[in-house]
Amino acid sequence: MPQTPPVVIAVPAARDADRTRSEILAVATHEFADKGYAGARVDEIAAKTHTTKRMIYYYFGGKEQLYIAVLERAYVGIRALEQQLDVEHLDAGDAIRQLAALTFDHHEANPDFIRLVSIENVHRARHITRSKILAGLASPALDVLARILEQGRTAGRFRADVDPVDVHMLISSFCVFRIANRHTFDAIFKRDMLDPARRDQYRNMLGDVVLAYLTAQ
Repeated sequence: MPQTPPVVIAVPAARDADRTRSEILAVATHEFADKGYAGARVDEIAAKTHTTKRMIYYYFGGKEQLYIAVLERAYVGIRALEQQLDVEHLDAGDAIRQLAALTFDHHEANPDFIRLVSIENVHRARHITRSKILAGLASPALDVLARILEQGRTAGRFRADVDPVDVHMLISSFCVFRIANRHTFDAIFKRDMLDPARRDQYRNMLGDVVLAYLTAQ
């Protein structure tokens, strides 16, 4: 009886492979952010890209691995921006304002990032803890903050008992709340936190709040 020949998957050249992976991740980011981990379908992601479901499994291994890759890509993006901040040549107060503004701008420009974080919290970080790289991304974020805080302390401007993790939480909480709670906040208080007319006010408010905490006696 003749044997069925094995299925051969044509693997594109490196440049095409990178482009395909990037396209898959971009589409998958929106699908997971819009429909959640349970609601997103690999079939639909494949249909919206120039590839196939089989190729998605070839690149990522499965739906969960694709979701983890989406989370990794999202966090790597904000960490890369933080690393570009020129901390060494800025006054500590200006540096902390710029870091806060950077987070503010990033979260506003990337609402899918906020949705993904919210969804992963619903899953109690079950998937993110399986990532091999995300745990290591905490250090770059805290290193930038730690250098700013040390400069401020050395200059006698910042209090000495400040924890970088707490400052990171303070900045993130403001920026995440503004995006994640936009619609419920507007429904209750009749105020759109993403109203362009209030954008500069909120951006400056965040810097004021963080500096007030760091300089409180």
